[in-house]
Amino acid sequence: MTGAQAAAAQVAAATAAEAYQRIVAALIRITGDWTLAEDCAQEALALALDRWPVDGVPDNPGGWLMTVARNRALDVLRRGTVERRKLRELAVLALTAATAEPEREEIVDDRLRLIFTCCHPALPLEARVALTLRTICAVATADIARAFLVGESTMTRRLTRAKTKITEARIPYRVPTGPALTQRLPGVLAVLYLLFTHGYNADGEPAFADEAIRLARLLARLMPDQAEVHALRALFLLQHSRRHARRDAAGDLVPLDRQDRSRWDHAAIGEAVGILDELRESELRESEPAESEPAKPGPYALQARIAACHATAASVADTDWVGIADCYDRLAHLQPSPVIELNRAVAHGYAYGPAAGLDLLARARAGGELDDYPLAIAAEADLTARAGDRVRAAALFRAAAAGVHSDAERRALLDRADEA
Repeated sequence: MTGAQAAAAQVAAATAAEAYQRIVAALIRITGDWTLAEDCAQEALALALDRWPVDGVPDNPGGWLMTVARNRALDVLRRGTVERRKLRELAVLALTAATAEPEREEIVDDRLRLIFTCCHPALPLEARVALTLRTICAVATADIARAFLVGESTMTRRLTRAKTKITEARIPYRVPTGPALTQRLPGVLAVLYLLFTHGYNADGEPAFADEAIRLARLLARLMPDQAEVHALRALFLLQHSRRHARRDAAGDLVPLDRQDRSRWDHAAIGEAVGILDELRESELRESEPAESEPAKPGPYALQARIAACHATAASVADTDWVGIADCYDRLAHLQPSPVIELNRAVAHGYAYGPAAGLDLLARARAGGELDDYPLAIAAEADLTARAGDRVRAAALFRAAAAGVHSDAERRALLDRADEA
């Protein structure tokens, strides 16, 4: 392959990543057929990867891809069965009228329609994540199956059931407005958050975290007035900024307090801090005039502020634990859950001493929801060690290690037990 051909192949790959979801979204809107849309988009991309290195990159690569995918969809629909004639006629009319390069507003609407439909609450949460990966991110079904610890055929059936559910339940292919948008947006953000954790966890697939960040950036561009969308993007950037320092040369997990901070992605941290600063300024503007009730940050904004306290500290000793504890206090009030109460206990343990943390941890575990939860046991172990009872702390670290599923996490907890 010549240099020009290699450059054309790179352009094709880059254009594919940008154009895929736009093509799929437009074809779903026009035909209502998810499988047809995905197949035609993939065939267009495959043709580009085959032709562009030889023929050269067209002046409008996105338009070229859309035209090829549209024409392929027309061919399939025209060869459709008699039973589908009415749908075929309507779709052919829409496709024939569609331009290769739709207006920007239409592109924005199509992308948002696709995201909100994939994340519809009528679908099981796991199906929402898988459908988002497959349809919006173009992740191979085999890779999604591996992340969910199931076979490829099982994941294929799950995706098919999700698409069938969308059709049979007549789930509307649209972006909600007004109160419905306020109600549905947290569900969309929750899917992105779960997608990110699938990539960020110790044994996760790092590419999924990258896809979650890409989708968060897209959503922020498409919904610039939604503060929690920007807050989620900042949270992802801050968490992901530590990715290169989270493991040592042997592949073992490195705790936050022992990470080499020079290996953190400080450009990503700076971008996230800038987002949070803009959100604070927006909150202040919304609080004017002075007698107005102050605007309150949402749950993702509070989590992002917590992550920023860690990311901007020059060292562990410089971490603003009082600020972190305050954010967890507000988060526990806004979105109470056993896990948030657990994290709140840890933060108070560092801000006000291990005794304060152990007291809050005992309260958090009183309801039984955290029984046998490895991270709760590990938190108790850490606070117990800081309180001076190293023998009990070592036993607790070993108990926590016995309950985790990740080998990397197990080794890290056993190392803590040996140190205690």
